Amino acid sequence: MARNVTIFTGQWADLPFAKVCEMMSEFGYDGLELCCWGDHLDLDKASRSKSYCDDKREVLEENGLGCWAISNHLSGQLVCDPIDERHYAFAPAECKGDSKKTRKWAISMQKKAAKAAKNMGVSVVNGFTGSPVWHLLYSFPPCLPGQIDAGYKEFAKTWKPILDYYAEQGIRFALEVHPTEIAFDIASAQRAIDALDGHPAFGFNYDPSHLGYQGVDYVKFIRTFPERIFHVHMKDAWWGHGDGSVGVFGGHTEFADPRRYWDFRSLGHGDINFEEVIVALNDIGYSGPLSVEWEDSRMDRCHGAQESCDFVRCVDFAPSNIAFDAQFDR
Repeated sequence: MARNVTIFTGQWADLPFAKVCEMMSEFGYDGLELCCWGDHLDLDKASRSKSYCDDKREVLEENGLGCWAISNHLSGQLVCDPIDERHYAFAPAECKGDSKKTRKWAISMQKKAAKAAKNMGVSVVNGFTGSPVWHLLYSFPPCLPGQIDAGYKEFAKTWKPILDYYAEQGIRFALEVHPTEIAFDIASAQRAIDALDGHPAFGFNYDPSHLGYQGVDYVKFIRTFPERIFHVHMKDAWWGHGDGSVGVFGGHTEFADPRRYWDFRSLGHGDINFEEVIVALNDIGYSGPLSVEWEDSRMDRCHGAQESCDFVRCVDFAPSNIAFDAQFDR
């Protein structure tokens, strides 16, 4: 049978959890990938209280929904980033202006996420890591010898104890490979694995939309890391558009600006070849959910969410368990 179709609730965190459950059930989803903000999942409560998580499960089940992963992106960004004024919006008010306090809080939230996942009965936490070296992406002024290596060592020093805690809880962390993270393409993803000495609790939340417009072979990514695809986001993007005045770096323009070279699109309206994605996922034996992360600045989100659910069901298919020409044998 084909995989469960879920939707990431991050773009719906302005709505109450119960309302989102009701809506997504009506749209035809099998479950939710719960974000850890709004009232969808409170990590402080979920990490302490199994009954709080049971109550969340009850609401899901009342709407015919399941949950196979939670997502803790916002605080994760603060773990390894050089903290500036943008980051304080993701942390409690008492952290504002204090980068050390902010980072300490962010690290604590990663461990709470592992415990919350265990209490929710799921085995994967999706999220971000931040990066000590993203600001060095374009190497001018030239990076100093060893500067990038030092950044990966800092990442590993910070994240290994977090990942050890994940392993103790029986939970896996899935980094959404993404610009601004320690891993944003195939080469940097391999470098992150190597920096962590192949830690078994570290893998990826695969999302082709963040790879395609960069020029990264998003199908090759699946085949390169078959044992580390812990979760899958279905999100579309298109690229090679605009009027030639904005490149892949975005030109400090906003999403939906018609000058942009690339933008996120509702599923089926972009340039990602999802048939090839499904074939590769089948080839590596991925059987987890396909989770819609809906982002399209030009489309009504309710229309997009329902259309995307239908799209995923149409494009997904189970692998064959027979040779297609086996019937020719006599």
